[in-house]
Amino acid sequence: MGERRLAILTSGGDAPGMNAVVRAAVRTALSRGVVPFAVADGFQGLVDGGDRIRPMNWSSVGGILHIGGTVIGTARCTAFRERDGRRLAARNLLEKRIDTLICVGGDGTLTGADALRKEWPTLLSELVSRGEVVPEAAAHHPFLALVGLTGSIDNDMPGTDMTLGTDTALHRITGAVDALTDTAASHQRAFVVEVMGRRCGYLALMSALATGASWVLIPEAPPSDGWEERMCARILDGRKGGRRHSTVLVAEGAVDRSGHPITAERVRGVLEERLGVEARTTVLGHVQRGGAPSAFDRVMGTLLGHAAVEEALAFGPDSVPQLIGLKENRIQRTPLADCVGRARAVAEALEERDYDRALSLRSPGFRETVEAVKTLVRARQRDTSGGTRRFRVALLHAGAPAPGMNTAARAFVRILLDRGHEALGVRNGFEGLLAGTAEELSWMSVHGWVGRGGAELGTSRRIPEGGEWGAVARSVAANRVDGLLVIGGFSGYEATWRLLRARDEQPALNIPVVCLPAAIDNNLPGAELSLGADTALNSIVEAVDKIKQSAVAWRRAFVVEVMGAWCGYLAAAAGLATGAERVYLHEDPLTMARLEKDVRDLFDGFSKGKKRLGLVIRNENAHPVFTTEFLRRLFDAEGKGLFDARQAILGHLQQGGNPTPFDRIHATRLAVRCADFLLEACAKGEASASFMGFEGGRLRFVDFAQFPSMVDREFRRSKSPWWRAWGPVAALLDQPGPSVSG
Repeated sequence: MGERRLAILTSGGDAPGMNAVVRAAVRTALSRGVVPFAVADGFQGLVDGGDRIRPMNWSSVGGILHIGGTVIGTARCTAFRERDGRRLAARNLLEKRIDTLICVGGDGTLTGADALRKEWPTLLSELVSRGEVVPEAAAHHPFLALVGLTGSIDNDMPGTDMTLGTDTALHRITGAVDALTDTAASHQRAFVVEVMGRRCGYLALMSALATGASWVLIPEAPPSDGWEERMCARILDGRKGGRRHSTVLVAEGAVDRSGHPITAERVRGVLEERLGVEARTTVLGHVQRGGAPSAFDRVMGTLLGHAAVEEALAFGPDSVPQLIGLKENRIQRTPLADCVGRARAVAEALEERDYDRALSLRSPGFRETVEAVKTLVRARQRDTSGGTRRFRVALLHAGAPAPGMNTAARAFVRILLDRGHEALGVRNGFEGLLAGTAEELSWMSVHGWVGRGGAELGTSRRIPEGGEWGAVARSVAANRVDGLLVIGGFSGYEATWRLLRARDEQPALNIPVVCLPAAIDNNLPGAELSLGADTALNSIVEAVDKIKQSAVAWRRAFVVEVMGAWCGYLAAAAGLATGAERVYLHEDPLTMARLEKDVRDLFDGFSKGKKRLGLVIRNENAHPVFTTEFLRRLFDAEGKGLFDARQAILGHLQQGGNPTPFDRIHATRLAVRCADFLLEACAKGEASASFMGFEGGRLRFVDFAQFPSMVDREFRRSKSPWWRAWGPVAALLDQPGPSVSG
């Protein structure tokens, strides 16, 4: 019967990142000697058959990584819901000798695909009895191998931390709300913004956290009676405190405790009637689905597509279909039926108005964010006079600026103040602590910082030395500092390590200290993703997308240099997200032999018409001799008129810009955890020194005694970077490709 074949389809609502899945699945299949097919327009293509199920080759999926939606199409299919429709689908698959299916979609898509799998043996028997399939064909394909991936911007499927498209949708929403905030502040207006989420409030909730919204309404946590009065009081309180704008985010499925819909128009009417303010409604609609996928959705889609093929090829007659997702940045396999069942359980709880149960079924991170938002949307801190002992906790930035620093500072300050403590801001990092300057921060001191890039408190790479720790100790004592938060990169960690060692001679330094990871290089021990890395990666991807357009027009090879110092995270992630043919890292020493092969491959690709552009990503410290300029000259000379070469050094644009939604959300969550940890340590009188880490799916605080053993101090990076596992996937997908065809 020939070689093995598999098909991939996308169904239901489109989601950015689906094309990354298709590209990775097709190229992984080809590299494994499997013939891949794409099904046009989801289940409708299965029912129609013929050329709607078409073979794919390596070049079929070239140039689609940056495109939104799904290039193979998606559609709702009524016929597939009936057994007769599924029988047609089975017949059409058998005609192409396909018995392996990768489905990308929501719970409806995955449920339909699983129904086809379960009925496969009986459907084949019917087809044989009707004379539509020969017995030999049925015998050769006794079962349907099925693998599922979730494509849904709502992030409403268990089994994965994020569903394809969610991160991109958050980018769209956050960008729109940021823009609306500018005009709202200019006119002292209120804006009511409706976002998608009929049965899941994830987008509304996380957007509220990322934009500093005044109020948010989601299906899982309906407000109790009298919410209109409380919302208006909160907004009015903010205006009295100097806030010139108000934003209310409403999920399209928001309801009150009685199950009555809360529409954006209803909220607008309440604001105008009760506050006498000018209010406007904006319904973002399908703009949330569209546009180029974010860097995260490209990387995730690539990893999931590759893993889906590997899972499909291992599928046997007794295998249980799996949903391939991403948990803590690792591939996670979860029984498909379990994930769909848990998603349906949430929907049933909402239908029954059992909102507490619906919220309990969401992820711990979702529930944690609900509580954080309740504090952060306040216009001012609660009155906590007469409470427990008040602590004075200072915060400073250290190292290079990283997007998200301001977001973390804002959340930390407001959590402290809301719990009745004092927050001190130290300007310009440890330099400010040396100078003895620390200022009290109020609730409104950090207003507007949620989405602002840079570091409003200033930062510095300065690390105190020798006797300078005496001055630091005097500053700590003079300002009555009970605890210290250091938001920064490797310099901040190194300074904290030295502070720990200076304690014997400087008793005033015996206070709890925590380091919150913030470095675009993503080179810190214990932290999976440090603040700023996601923003920097998206800046790189946006720039490279434009560079690729230029390169295609000119038959050109580009060498793009990205930051990272001696850590290759940004280069490796950018390589996956942009489809770069080669990625040069300091961790993988570059040799002349490797360069010779890369030049030959590049020349062959252009000469045989396989490519119209060449893209190389180089980490800034990849090699002291083979610099970006050296590589450009080499490729240009070896192009011999067939192609030319250019370089692009992206520089500090990678450190700039407003933080992405992920960096804002991540910053807030980390800051809340740091506040909890420091306040608990202060209450116990513990002089701990810790940095934030990640283990077993949970955030944890790592004792600084472990710092030396976890880092390569010469190259200022973690000894065990988790992202190095991407290497084989990148090497497989970005090679010239085998010439397998259908």
